[in-house]
Amino acid sequence: MVDLSKMDKKALAKVFDYSVLPKDTNEAAIRKGCEITRQYQFAAFYSSSPYWTPIIVDELKDYPDIEIGTGIAFPFGSAPANVKAFETEEAVKRGCTAVDMVMNIGALKDKRYDVVKDELKLFVKAAGKAVTKCILETNFLTDEEVAAGCKIILETGVQYAKTSSGQFEGPSLEQFMVMRRTLEGTDVKLKVAGVKFPRPQNAYTFLMAGADRIGTRAAPEIIDALDLMREIGVVPKMK
Repeated sequence: MVDLSKMDKKALAKVFDYSVLPKDTNEAAIRKGCEITRQYQFAAFYSSSPYWTPIIVDELKDYPDIEIGTGIAFPFGSAPANVKAFETEEAVKRGCTAVDMVMNIGALKDKRYDVVKDELKLFVKAAGKAVTKCILETNFLTDEEVAAGCKIILETGVQYAKTSSGQFEGPSLEQFMVMRRTLEGTDVKLKVAGVKFPRPQNAYTFLMAGADRIGTRAAPEIIDALDLMREIGVVPKMK
């Protein structure tokens, strides 16, 4: 669990995955995102498509500890499993070291757990050494479905359970706690995306609730707010 009482802004940056995901993203926006990533040295930089990955690889070539990520079947998750696996393989070939795949939400809601398990097994195999993160899109799910999805993530060896794509409504704290309680004591880490306004307050709340990563385009804003959050008592003071 992240201990905010021991973190300065530099350490805090390593629990954030920064992203540039808008549909109208162009090369200038990607390069600007890489510049900001170098400045803060986030844990990762994400684009919405591996189309941008070669540019990101070049921009971040001197920062091997920063993950280069993209979304798979993003943001809907309804592609067939073999298509998702191919997309994952292609992303890794182009230089991605982290891949976030959207779970087949319809199959999960239909209790077609065999379909979900099969696609996640193929995803993990296709990802190879890349970090794997599976997106649940919790706002479309009941608590029971969130728990079922998390159990499949654990069973199939995916490294992170992620709340949301960030393209729709983000998670509630209550939904996140279902994920945490389901996966407590396991090796699966928890990533939150789609943090709602006011983002700094909500992001720090998720971290204190047990999130290992926060994925957001607002990462600079949230990190820059650390001193203020400490001043007003939202975040504990440094020990």
